[in-house]
Order: sequence, then C-alpha cells, then structure tokens
Amino acid sequence: MTYDRDALVAVADAMADAARSAILPHFRNRGLTADNKLTGGFDPVTVADRAAEQAMRAVLQEQRPQDAILGEEFGNQPGTSGLIWVLDPIDGTRGFITGTPTWGVLIAVSDDNGPIYGVVDQPYIGERFRGGLGVAEAQGPMGTTAFHTRQTAQLSEATLFSTFPEVGTEAERQAFERVSKNVKLTRYGMDCYAYALVAVGQVDLVIEAGLNAYDIQAPIAVIEAAGGLVTNWQGAPVHMGGQVVAAANAELHQQALELLNAG
Repeated sequence: MTYDRDALVAVADAMADAARSAILPHFRNRGLTADNKLTGGFDPVTVADRAAEQAMRAVLQEQRPQDAILGEEFGNQPGTSGLIWVLDPIDGTRGFITGTPTWGVLIAVSDDNGPIYGVVDQPYIGERFRGGLGVAEAQGPMGTTAFHTRQTAQLSEATLFSTFPEVGTEAERQAFERVSKNVKLTRYGMDCYAYALVAVGQVDLVIEAGLNAYDIQAPIAVIEAAGGLVTNWQGAPVHMGGQVVAAANAELHQQALELLNAG
C-alpha cells in the first residue's frame, strides 16, 4: 500500500510538539505526584502522561479522525482507514519522576503488518528521532542529521542496554546474562532512549522482556529505518510486544539469538 509520507510525518511531528508542550511544565516540578497503576509493584503514571496522550489524541481528532488509536493511558479507539497510531506519552515514567532526561514520547503509525513510521522524542533535551517511509534522521540541538546503525560484527565488541537489571522472569534473566557475559559493555536504565542510541550508531543491542505494543512500535520503525533489526527472542515479529531484541545489524542479531535460546 502507498502512504502519504509527508502527511504522516507532519501529523507525527504535530503530535510530538503537542506532547512536549503538555509534558515540560511538569518535568522536575517538585509538586509532581504519581499514581501507581500496579498492585504488588510500582508502575507510575502522572498528570503529564495523561495530558500528553490527550494532546496527541486531539491532534489526531483534528487531522486524521479516520485512523485508529492505541494509547497506553486511554486505550483503543477504532478507525476506518486501516492505520493505527500507537502512543506512549511518556516511556520511562520512573525516570521522569526522578528527573532523568532519558524518558521519551513514542509515536508509531502502523498497518496490519506492523509499524511503518515512528518517532522517539525527548522533549527536555530537544531531540527527535524519526524513522520509516524513507526517513532516518535525528533532529536536535546540533541540527538535523541522517543516521545509520553501526556495523559491529562481534558480540565481544558490542554494547548492550536493558532498562531493568531484572529483565523479566528468572529464565529470561538467565538468557539475558548469557548475552551480557559475552559483550564488551552492559548498561541499564535508559528506557526508550537506548533504542534511539541503537538507531544513531552509538550502541549495538537492547534486550528486554515484558514490553507492550506501545513500548516498542516506534523504536521498531526508527531502528529498522536505520538498518537494524528488532524481533522477539526467536527472531519473529514483535510489534505486539513481549520479549524484544533490537540489534544494530544481522550478525549481532544472530549471535544474540543463539545465546538467548541456548538454555
């Protein structure tokens, strides 16, 4: 199917701009509080999360009311166009409430086969990563530049990221450790920003588990536009979430899959 790239890019930018305006007044505001969405754990949501998603939905209502929406905070809205916008208003709310600048706004537009275009936006730093429909570019304080994943060929030279050291279940943690023990450097805690760093050629791998569609669809579009791969731990499509491995290139992807499944 042929899509109007310029129209979709413009709408995504308008949504990201609206989310920035809704979020930034709350960031590092000492009066900010968070509700907990999770019984028996901690999954925070703030007024900024809700305001950002509402702002993005308002843009879609005005400019593309025919499209469906899946958002983290306000669920599903049906559409008639065959396209769905998948929204995470603040990916990394734990980071947001502690003042770190590595959270981000995730925007993807998808068809039945998965994401066709995505944006990872970091409002406080002022960085926006766009990918899909022939676009692969980063916009930030130093201007706008094209990007590409790097070509590290050996796992022993790779840098690996994951948001949480715990990763998932005990079996998932053991699988992650098999990869981690074989890379040059493992780092934690970057949320969606780690996926953007894969796209721009700064790191090589992100491995996580337990993700939702709104956590991963925008990163898939951005990384694949840059030449990387994003799949589940068996190498299958992962746009509906679950166990995720994002790799800078096919060689590292295969090496990571072999270790993830070695147990």
